[in-house]
Amino acid sequence: MSNERETKIFDDEVREDAVLEKLGYQQELRRSFGLLGMIGFAFSIVTSWTALGGVLIVGVESGGPPVMIWSWVGISIVTLAVAYSMAEICSAYPVAGGQYSWVAVLAPPSVARGLSYVTGWFMLTGILAMGATNNFIGANFILGMANLSYPSYVIERWHTALLSYAIAIMAAIGNIYGPHLLDKISRGMMIWNIVSFIIVIITILATNDHKQTPSFVFHDFQNFTGFGTGFTAILGLLQSAFGMCCYDAPAHMTEEMKNASREAPKAIIMSVYIGAVTGFIFLISICFCIGDINATAGSATGVPLIQIFFDSTNSVVGACFLASLITVIVLVCAMFLLAEGSRSLFAFARDHGLPFSHVFAKVEKKRQVPVYAILLALGVQMALNSIYFGTVTGFNTVISIATEGFYLSYAMPLLVRILARLSGHAKVLQGPYTLGKYGIVLNVVGFVFLLFASITFNFPTVNPVNEENMNYTSAAIGVIGLISAVTWFTTGRKRFTGPDTGIANINIAEGLEVPVVGGRGSDGVLMEKADL
Repeated sequence: MSNERETKIFDDEVREDAVLEKLGYQQELRRSFGLLGMIGFAFSIVTSWTALGGVLIVGVESGGPPVMIWSWVGISIVTLAVAYSMAEICSAYPVAGGQYSWVAVLAPPSVARGLSYVTGWFMLTGILAMGATNNFIGANFILGMANLSYPSYVIERWHTALLSYAIAIMAAIGNIYGPHLLDKISRGMMIWNIVSFIIVIITILATNDHKQTPSFVFHDFQNFTGFGTGFTAILGLLQSAFGMCCYDAPAHMTEEMKNASREAPKAIIMSVYIGAVTGFIFLISICFCIGDINATAGSATGVPLIQIFFDSTNSVVGACFLASLITVIVLVCAMFLLAEGSRSLFAFARDHGLPFSHVFAKVEKKRQVPVYAILLALGVQMALNSIYFGTVTGFNTVISIATEGFYLSYAMPLLVRILARLSGHAKVLQGPYTLGKYGIVLNVVGFVFLLFASITFNFPTVNPVNEENMNYTSAAIGVIGLISAVTWFTTGRKRFTGPDTGIANINIAEGLEVPVVGGRGSDGVLMEKADL
């Protein structure tokens, strides 16, 4: 029996390596993740209930409980359309590049490389900015507990920024020296996450003796933005959009998964379902237990959720205990997000999409991890955390940058899939997971939602608007778009390859400096590809 199981695992790995080689890549990373570990990994990154708690202030100020709850229901439903669409593509093309690799394969050959390149930049922006946001959340929770325990302590912006740096550095150390532990940690965090969720919900509901009315939770609109009701409700979507994000994580870890073409799609979809249910229960519980809305929004802790914990338990120790459960999740999530970000950078560099790609595509042979990509991800996260030094809305800005980067990169594969279907040139996805005739419907629903959300993330969140509270997301996304365009015309157009899409003759005709056949290793060396 044991021999049969070992043979099956070996066959699965050979099959996945063959799929990767068909796309022109050499298997270099260790396949250590199973399905349960990857669900734990993905859910620990999505971890909707803690993400919603970390950005609770956005929802409290922009519509209050009704917007928080009902927008969560709506966004969870349309997010499933995106998740199912991405799962189908991931099943056919299980490669660490994720969205940008899918665009390269699915888009019309004449624009495939260019669209893939731009998608890669937006994808990296989302992943790395989300890591920076998570660092912010972790720092806010730690400093919030310090303020609650010692009310004389005043939290300064530079405290938050420096502690964010420390969290990022700890995550990098864990990724470099403990990559073999990621699967075990993911499984443990799955249990920790669910147990912590149950403890938090039961505790606040049992100890809170001044619960809000159903009308307050489901109906009464709150507005602290200075804008009108309709605009404020749209702003409130940001909290839910942020809480339901990052479910593409398994796609970027497929080269470290066993039987990735079957298990990665399951992990993507399961992380959304688990996140939707836990997030819904969490929001309703928190909204019933929230105290004075003004006091909560303006809490000296800087974290409304900690204030709700204290108001419910009437105990500093109790509030800090509940907050510490979430803090552990956030700190481990920092390591997972850095892992996802570094693998994405590694994949993009492997395709010559970054300056100094030959450096960032290197894999450290002993630990089988892309160390330089990890260090680059660390540097970018710390740079984004530095925004908080200059603007009081730096936290919201980084949230918007992260979410918009993700959503734009999610939208691109769906867009090219829709255009291919409409033009009659859609590729048949050969993966074991398929949506059949429902694919086009889910693609369209998901794309429309992503497009709408990406526009709203650029709106200012406070009125009147000035240089201190301005939402600089549009400027940041514009700079990223400009960088991607400039680097495309200077180096990317000649060097960027993307996965092997079978259009070698077109590349040669255009005189592009790209490999046309064979698997690329981290050093860019071509390997003769088997006739599969």
